Amino acid sequence: MAVEAPFWFTSLAGLGAVYLSVVFLRLLPYLVLYLRQPKDLRRCYGSWAVITGPTTGLGRSMAMELARLGFNLVLLDLHPDNLREVSDTIREAHSVQTKTVVFDLSLVGTEKGDEAMRRLREAVEGVDVGMLVNNAAVAKPGALYFHEADVERLVTMIRVNAMALTEVTAAVLPGMVKRGRGAIVNVGSGSTVAVPSFPLYTVYSSSKRYVEQLSSSLYVEYKSKGIDVQLQVPFYVHTNMLSSAVKERMLLPAFVATADDYTRAAVRWIGHGPIAVPVAGQQLQWFLAAVVPEFAHNWYRLRKHLQHRAILWNLN
Repeated sequence: MAVEAPFWFTSLAGLGAVYLSVVFLRLLPYLVLYLRQPKDLRRCYGSWAVITGPTTGLGRSMAMELARLGFNLVLLDLHPDNLREVSDTIREAHSVQTKTVVFDLSLVGTEKGDEAMRRLREAVEGVDVGMLVNNAAVAKPGALYFHEADVERLVTMIRVNAMALTEVTAAVLPGMVKRGRGAIVNVGSGSTVAVPSFPLYTVYSSSKRYVEQLSSSLYVEYKSKGIDVQLQVPFYVHTNMLSSAVKERMLLPAFVATADDYTRAAVRWIGHGPIAVPVAGQQLQWFLAAVVPEFAHNWYRLRKHLQHRAILWNLN
């Protein structure tokens, strides 16, 4: 004679099945994307790409990856020597054309910033710019209480992360509208999509929240004009955004992607929806974060970032 399972057992089993189904459905797009032939981005959007902050970290990896796919590049950075080095490296490795624009993004809204914008518009005038990657961002001074930070450095962060991104987009977008095609990739942050707050990195995460809202609205605004706008969300990646001391002591290696691994995944996601967390492991982190209560997120983040702060104070 069969014994009927207790109600609590069947209820928990049902919840577990639903949970696993949601996890599978969340990861299914990654499986589909990697099984199908990658989109020919150059043919879909155009032969040139504009990249901000291409000399280090994710920006450099993205520049190299797009050049490998055949894109000619317009490179924006504030250091002329670094621009020259990455431009020469890209041309030698991939035989594509490059243009460089020296642009200190922290100077937007000033006379020098206006001059740099003029040089950018000249660089893209008459050029088939099919893609814009707004990668450049500032995260330093790092984990500090708001009252401890130099307000000028916080204002610089807002200029680079929000104002400059807006101005560069405004310079490139009209040409895409005229040609009826293009892709804009804005690099966001897991600090805005995966957790309710990001204490001690408050201005950084707030500026990235602006990028998130701008991206989602532009996606709706320009989709019918043949332009794909996508927010790409890295979680922790091996770049200079965090100090090496924090990365060595505070992060689990399994959850930190290399810049090259991230960008290889990222380019496959361009044109596939308004938001992407390109690395499957980080997508799983995003899903798991959604089931944690807000008070637990806030407690953990404050505790963790106070540890970041202690490391920074010990270094100074």
